[in-house]
Amino acid sequence: MDLELRDHVFLITGGTDGLGLALATTLMSEGAFVAVCGRDEDRLARSREILGGNALVRSCDVTDGDELDGFIDETLATFGRLDGAVNNAGRALASPVATSSDELWRDDFALKVFAAVHLSRRVLPALAETGGSILNVLAISARTPQGASTPSSASRAAGLALTKALAHEGGPLGVRANAILIGLIESSQWVRRAQTAGVSTEEFYASMARDVPIPLGRMGTAREFADVAAFLLSPRASYLTGVGISVDGGLSPMI
Repeated sequence: MDLELRDHVFLITGGTDGLGLALATTLMSEGAFVAVCGRDEDRLARSREILGGNALVRSCDVTDGDELDGFIDETLATFGRLDGAVNNAGRALASPVATSSDELWRDDFALKVFAAVHLSRRVLPALAETGGSILNVLAISARTPQGASTPSSASRAAGLALTKALAHEGGPLGVRANAILIGLIESSQWVRRAQTAGVSTEEFYASMARDVPIPLGRMGTAREFADVAAFLLSPRASYLTGVGISVDGGLSPMI
């Protein structure tokens, strides 16, 4: 399927590693241009090598409004248009409510909610010009929070509310807004945990898939996430807005 993405431009926060980098490479393979940001210097350098000179790769703390504005402005100045924005910056953070601190909650919401709101507000005019879209990368805990899952499950639930609000507000402008809710996806954090446990990555993944358990019997891959994300961002998904699609191998109990 041709996703009709040639010469389209996409901005991805948290795009220098893992899911964000996988999405960036997938979009570029479809002929699109990408702008990605992150904070880790090693990941920034590696993503520059992987994405090449046609991509914009910048250091940016998305919780700093001025830095985020600078990244958005540079993207528009470099490519002259914007067709999609992906709020992907985030991390897994879970602590029992009774023992968590106010600072923990503030930091998590600053990274996952306030930054996404700020970016979405800023890019709406540019996306309205191209009929573009916003994609929020969340987690299945946004729909099915469990004990000791906050503040992440709470901030992800706020991301669902933001997605639906943006779909209503952006629709009349021709701007779509959707979300992907991920389950257990292969990533560098799991590789590190496997090393700490003294087992191979393959053994660790198989154990997690069995113990959770994941109905499909395995962890997902970053490429599988990127394929769904690229479709949602593309003109081929032009009648999809305000939806949250779970990429979780059937793990979530919610449809």
